[in-house]
Amino acid sequence: MSVITRPVADTGHLRHVFAAHPSGVTALAALIDGRPEGMAASTFTSVSLEPALVSVCLAHSSTTWPTLRLATHLGISVLSAAQQHAGQALAARGTDRFANLAWRATARGAVFLDGASAWLETTVEDTVRAGDHDIVILAVHDLDRDESQAPLIFHGSGFHRLAS
Repeated sequence: MSVITRPVADTGHLRHVFAAHPSGVTALAALIDGRPEGMAASTFTSVSLEPALVSVCLAHSSTTWPTLRLATHLGISVLSAAQQHAGQALAARGTDRFANLAWRATARGAVFLDGASAWLETTVEDTVRAGDHDIVILAVHDLDRDESQAPLIFHGSGFHRLAS
């Protein structure tokens, strides 16, 4: 596989163009030493139905991912439209991100946010280095969805709700 290595001169413009693509917002979280640790990720996507795989892209500059990577199981919560505050809390630096969030943990240490529109319990299957990020491929072990909860959307560098 060849990798494109040609740099884009204006990374600010690149970020602006990337912001034209709407995405869902997820929380990636686990218990580490008995405490919830987590981060927001808007790069979540399905990869495969058989086997069940999903992925997230995480920046090499992340200070949270090296800690989360130690967990045996990771929870992915697809944030609902009512959870903009959770998306902001999980994107913040230097704070207790879970201080004002309602959450639950599985017996295997995956953490889920209460009120999410969907959740998946996962383990790391593979990691692929890609530029300034890693593509983390996760095997899905358990999952569910709350169809009464509409998803939170990230678009144009901000949080939005779907219009019906």
